[in-house]
Amino acid sequence: MNNQQWSTKLGFVLAAAGSAIGLGAIWKFPYTAGANGGSIFLLFFILFTVVISGPILLAEFVIGRKGKTDAISTFKKLAPSTPWSVIGIFGTIIAIIILSFYSVVGGWILSYLARSVTGGLSGLTQGEYGALFDSIIANPVEVLLAQLIFMLITILIVQGGIQKGIEKASTFMMPALLILFVVLAIRSMTLEGASEGLEFLFIPDWSYFSGETMLLALGQAFFALSVGLAVMITYSSYLSDKENLGRSALSVASLNIIISILAGLVIFPAVFALGFEPNEGPGLVFVVLPAVFNELVFGGVFMFVFLVLLLFATLTSAFSVLEMVVASFSRGNDRKRKQYTWIAGSLIFAIGIPSALSFGVLTDVTIMGYVIFDFADYITSSFGLPLGALLISLFVSFQLKKEDVFTELSKGSSGPKPWMTVWYFLIKVFVPLAILMIFLQSFKLI
Repeated sequence: MNNQQWSTKLGFVLAAAGSAIGLGAIWKFPYTAGANGGSIFLLFFILFTVVISGPILLAEFVIGRKGKTDAISTFKKLAPSTPWSVIGIFGTIIAIIILSFYSVVGGWILSYLARSVTGGLSGLTQGEYGALFDSIIANPVEVLLAQLIFMLITILIVQGGIQKGIEKASTFMMPALLILFVVLAIRSMTLEGASEGLEFLFIPDWSYFSGETMLLALGQAFFALSVGLAVMITYSSYLSDKENLGRSALSVASLNIIISILAGLVIFPAVFALGFEPNEGPGLVFVVLPAVFNELVFGGVFMFVFLVLLLFATLTSAFSVLEMVVASFSRGNDRKRKQYTWIAGSLIFAIGIPSALSFGVLTDVTIMGYVIFDFADYITSSFGLPLGALLISLFVSFQLKKEDVFTELSKGSSGPKPWMTVWYFLIKVFVPLAILMIFLQSFKLI
């Protein structure tokens, strides 16, 4: 049983949204959408969020609050003497891999933040921004030092626990980021030539339609909501029985879609207006946004504020992943929380070193044609998270009793609602079939 708990529903929603929004919406969505047709990718991302990853998010909320402990112990508690606990173990492994390369990107943000203070991001040509990014990620000392600092910040916050650490930080960070993103989107859309970027984002080009695009959009829907690796099982285990799980899931999923679209509105009009390519890759945000800020009055100040908030958003996602790993290690023993936080954080940093060096000294080391960083991203987002989500849907459908699930959903509300039946159908029938069909399609087996 967890001794920790969220102090307010808003704190939980903002922390869960922070876990979801982070780099998933701001960094990963634009470059993945840019490389996969823009509007087609967005269409499937929204569709899969609504009918697949959103329902899985609610399923994780149900499992987490019902178990009220870490992910591994939850499955052992709800399904004793069965192999279902493998879901928690699998999720913990995927979480470690995700944070290992995620912390590398967090380090890139710190590098840019340092340069924004010294003026190193001002007055460059558009081509020089690309060269700057390439030089940063190829510098082994800088990327490892920045990654280490990012993990140290994450460790220091997470060791403080739920209310004093994660919730307190998230309550400030997320509203501030949302406001700044709206300002940036307005400026980006008023650049000369921005309309081409809006067309790219909102007018479907069906030539990009493929099984691979659907699989990537599905992976993004899972990555962006932090579902499929049992992070939200851990977060919801700290919820009281007074909270309405359905409303919380709807709030988190809606915020995630809104921020993803806002990220697209910030990036793609600027990409086309300033002559960049939408398929720039993982460096898209780092190359395009400094050029956008150059078009603003007091652009250097705005750039600094944006990078601070982007760092905050990135940290909230890192908090959730490390919290899940620490909870699995400590098994509710708060006295050992600090010790396990440092052990888990150090382990994740060490595992992330090859990803950090992927664009420099290890650039020639590839797995299945991917550098180590890209392989870790691809294998977790396109396979690890969907597989985890599939197992979670099967667990809710075939291990938990339907009446127990509905009872959990009804807490904090006036009783069962018609939408619960629709959700249960999605979880039991549609979600497993959809994930399997997309897997088969991507492997060209159907």
